Amino acid sequence: MKKHIKHHSITVVAVLAALALGAGAFVYSGLYDIGADDPHTKLVHSALQTLRERSIHVRSQGINVPDLEDPQLILKGAGQYAAMCTQCHLTPGQTDSEIRPGLYPQPPNLAQERVDPKDAFWVIKHGIKMSAMPAWGFSHDDRAIWSMVAFLQKLPDMTAAQYKEIVARAPPDEDMDMDGDGGHNHGHGEGAAADADDHHAAAAPTAVAPLSFDGMKPGAAPEAEAVAKSFQQALQRGDRDAVLALLSPAATISESGQTQSREAYASDHLSSDIAYLKSATVTPVSQASMAMGDTAMVGTESTIVSSAKEKPSTVSSRELLTLKQHGKQWKITAIQWQSVAQSTPQ
Repeated sequence: MKKHIKHHSITVVAVLAALALGAGAFVYSGLYDIGADDPHTKLVHSALQTLRERSIHVRSQGINVPDLEDPQLILKGAGQYAAMCTQCHLTPGQTDSEIRPGLYPQPPNLAQERVDPKDAFWVIKHGIKMSAMPAWGFSHDDRAIWSMVAFLQKLPDMTAAQYKEIVARAPPDEDMDMDGDGGHNHGHGEGAAADADDHHAAAAPTAVAPLSFDGMKPGAAPEAEAVAKSFQQALQRGDRDAVLALLSPAATISESGQTQSREAYASDHLSSDIAYLKSATVTPVSQASMAMGDTAMVGTESTIVSSAKEKPSTVSSRELLTLKQHGKQWKITAIQWQSVAQSTPQ
């Protein structure tokens, strides 16, 4: 029995050694055509494709995905994609490029194919061996890479016109402030109505840059603008149910330099906002929007004149809403408010 096992083991070792020598001889011979214009055999192609996909997927599972619905992140990603990716991965309405036909393996058409965010981040950062995909992590930080991932989630839903429009608005690399709400100060909601009046009256210009409506145009996203108007009107007439119905469950509200969840806002600052607006006259100054696939942004500027006897005030208010389309409905996913006192009657 022992002799049989020993003989079998020697046979296995000999076969493996022969296979290794044969493989080495084949590789060294140069017989395999490595040219990109000569495709792999089906067996080799299948093996390499499985290896690539499993390698990426296994290594990407521990990655934490940030909020990919951030409009500024998406906008930054549009510029990054236009500058770095279109020759290989195409754009909406584009069927080919000068370099793409000569690439093997053929890169995915990301204008038509939505990729898993974790896998996309890993591939963009680390690249892929023996392909045209570079490791952008050498020259771009994680925030920039996530901006590309965020944009890729929207790209397959864009028309050629929408793609051109968002790229035209995109900021130059590293020129966008990506540090959250930047201390936006709407001024609504400091507790009771009297506190809200006092806060508005005390608002003053600061060094904080105003909310940017750059790239927005009146009527660019009419359905989203209609929801924004409905939200503003509901606040002004004190209709809590209507206000909350327009907010998505995961909505965030940024005011006075702080960000609240929908639930926290409903139980706290919403009452103060309604109380403040009951004694105020709101005059719209301008409204504009921009669409990004199933996401839109609406910027509104208004003048709010409080008629409160204790502390009347005039405030210039800016509101930036982010909305997402769910079926035929648009829901508000983020609110940013900022206000500056213009005058305080004596």
